[in-house]
Amino acid sequence: MMDKIILSGFGGQGVMFIGKVMAYAGLQGGLDVCWIPSYGPEMRGGTANCSVIIADQEIHSPVIEFADAAIVLNQPSYDKFVSRIKPGGVMVVNSSIISVGEGRSDIKIVELPASDIANDLGRPALANMVCLGALLPSLSLVGMEKVEKAMDVVVGKKKPEMYEMNVAAIRKGLEAAK
Repeated sequence: MMDKIILSGFGGQGVMFIGKVMAYAGLQGGLDVCWIPSYGPEMRGGTANCSVIIADQEIHSPVIEFADAAIVLNQPSYDKFVSRIKPGGVMVVNSSIISVGEGRSDIKIVELPASDIANDLGRPALANMVCLGALLPSLSLVGMEKVEKAMDVVVGKKKPEMYEMNVAAIRKGLEAAK
């Protein structure tokens, strides 16, 4: 079993952080993981995307031609990656700032007002974590328990208050996706 995931947005939206959390979640579960970041030339405000592969078997190639799932946090990312989701796959879209239009009928598009939800939580920067929560039910190898363990590794010891805020945002995304 394998989950191939694309994550994309502007630099500063936490795309690489989502990828890192997902990679650690896979590692916490004893799974094979591949995480490849890709930055635009500008850094903050430029484009950023990463791919994450989580598998219970050997990963033979780090390249994702067609992903099982994606999170897109801005319109250029949606436009670029909507065609790279395999039929039957899922794409979580921050509908606070993205217009899907007609979309694709062969994939599940989860439109989630992630920026609005993050604002309600008092932390606009948590839109990425809200989207992660919305994606979790569609993944076969990583769930909330593994993500919580990963969050503890990534931020828990250094900034316990950030751990709580991130986990709360992920839970809001889970609830909103139902």
